[in-house]
Amino acid sequence: MKLLFATLLSLTLLLPSMGSMVIFMQFKVAQDQIAQTICVQRANINNSCNGRCELQKSLKKYEDNEKRMNNTNLKEKTELVYTADTLEYTLAPLVTFLKERTPVTHFSQNPIRISFAIFHPPLA
Repeated sequence: MKLLFATLLSLTLLLPSMGSMVIFMQFKVAQDQIAQTICVQRANINNSCNGRCELQKSLKKYEDNEKRMNNTNLKEKTELVYTADTLEYTLAPLVTFLKERTPVTHFSQNPIRISFAIFHPPLA
């Protein structure tokens, strides 16, 4: 399933760059019909064109369309104007709270228990 999806996605991404190849394949599939019906030189006995004139027309039309699309995209890109928007931030001063100091007492005896109030993970 992944291979099928990857293949379809790859073909979808590569299809726009293979436009002239698609036109050529369509021409090759229907070349006999094009040579008999559409070709300008179909009435000639020694017709060496075999519909290639229509292929050239189709490729020229495709290239012109691509150039026109690229020019409009380029024009849109050049007309885009970037503006710098300056934002002013006012920051309030940080208020720090002082903890009350706890008196430390020194005992000469062994400790009875451990105070876990000191051992805690750092606060983020």
